[in-house]
Amino acid sequence: MYDNNVSLAIRNLLKDKTRLALSIGGIALAIMLILILDGFRAGMFRQITAYVDHSTGSIIVAQEGVNNLLGISSILPLGATSTVKKAEGVADAVPILSQFVILDLHGKKQPAYMVGYSPARGGGPWRLAAGREPSSDREVVFDRVLAERHEIQLGSTVEILDKDFTVVGLSDGTASWMTSFFFVRKTAAEDLLLAPGATSFLLVTIEDGIAPEVVRDRINRQSGVNASLKSDIAANDLKLFGRYFSAPIQLMSGIAFLVGTLVVGLVIYTATVERRREYGVLKAIGARNGLLYRVVATQALIAALSGTIIGVGLAFAVSEWIMAVRPQFLIVFESFNAAQTILIGLSMALIAALFPARMLAELAPAEVFRK
Repeated sequence: MYDNNVSLAIRNLLKDKTRLALSIGGIALAIMLILILDGFRAGMFRQITAYVDHSTGSIIVAQEGVNNLLGISSILPLGATSTVKKAEGVADAVPILSQFVILDLHGKKQPAYMVGYSPARGGGPWRLAAGREPSSDREVVFDRVLAERHEIQLGSTVEILDKDFTVVGLSDGTASWMTSFFFVRKTAAEDLLLAPGATSFLLVTIEDGIAPEVVRDRINRQSGVNASLKSDIAANDLKLFGRYFSAPIQLMSGIAFLVGTLVVGLVIYTATVERRREYGVLKAIGARNGLLYRVVATQALIAALSGTIIGVGLAFAVSEWIMAVRPQFLIVFESFNAAQTILIGLSMALIAALFPARMLAELAPAEVFRK
């Protein structure tokens, strides 16, 4: 019986090969768009938390009232570094001075996130694509992608807040479509921001065998500071930026799903209407509605799954092309994306099969023969 269902479904679909090809193509494009949008969202989230994920330590100490890294400026009270270091369970506290700045690169305004750090202690770029870390207050490590976009190379001079810096290193993994990181020595950042001795955050490493939550609570007993686990800082940054960008991406994914469902639904409905007389004959000789439902559902599954497979291949190919042409965009396919895509294809098929199945349920054989 199952083989008969499949055979009948395939014959119905192949009756108009052009229409079948267009329907599979429409589903494939919808699946491709859904996957790319989801991958872009996952990549955007990874870029937002890149610095926190790769920074040293397990606790980040900020100014009191500040609980994220990218969303707001933070200036710790004078003496906070030495006080935090003395807290029981703290192995080290690495200071950084950070600030969003606007760079003027080849006549174009470019937002970027400056991190002032001590190369000897950490807090700077976690991977260099070329060059070295800064050894003087007039040297900078630039993000590789940002440098390529503006034809900046090792040895180039860039202006940062009205002062010239020589590019001595290019960092990897520090770019995003929103902003990119660049790194200078902390003393250079203090000079640029006119804030000698200032510190924005402390990257705290704890001693072995002590729970991070315990050390965090001890630090928070001090006034003027706010200690948070790195995971909480990352979650807060995602919440801050995700609410602006995640909703539109999810809306576009929903629209793509709706379009794909309508495409397969229209094709199956048309194929069912064209074979209305044959279905009427089947009902007249005793075929139950369940058999006809299975035929319609099988047609929808064949079209949807064929489009899903092609769409997955297109998504991988197009995402590689996008990242090659615009490397500031990161598209990440998580491990569960394949299973999720199959479920999306099945959902499209089942929803699309509802309307033609309902038409068959209401089909009266006598009316077919009268026509």
